[in-house]
Amino acid sequence: MKIAITTSGRDLTSPIDERFGRASGFIIFDTETGAHEYLDNKQNLQAAQGAGIQSAKTVMDAGVSVLITGNVGPKAYATLSAGGVEIFLKNGGTVDDAIVEYKAGSLSKTGGANVEGHW
Repeated sequence: MKIAITTSGRDLTSPIDERFGRASGFIIFDTETGAHEYLDNKQNLQAAQGAGIQSAKTVMDAGVSVLITGNVGPKAYATLSAGGVEIFLKNGGTVDDAIVEYKAGSLSKTGGANVEGHW
């Protein structure tokens, strides 16, 4: 299974980016093989609107089933949920911390947006 983690860096030791739509990028991690890749999100960093929806499409196109991020807005949440992506929240720590906590079952799954749009 593939999971996406918002990040401000390019590897597993990078900090989690607390934003989703305007995250610097995403680490796509395969829980079965341990393989990972970085997806840049620079096209959405300065978007006037629609960053959450476009970022949701980016991670869904990568084939993820789970997203780990600090915050998610209403439009991104709706898009991800419609695409069958489960969303877990984690603020602080590294990408690797998020992966370990997800595997241990200690992250909180969100049932909705936790910030307003354009956050």
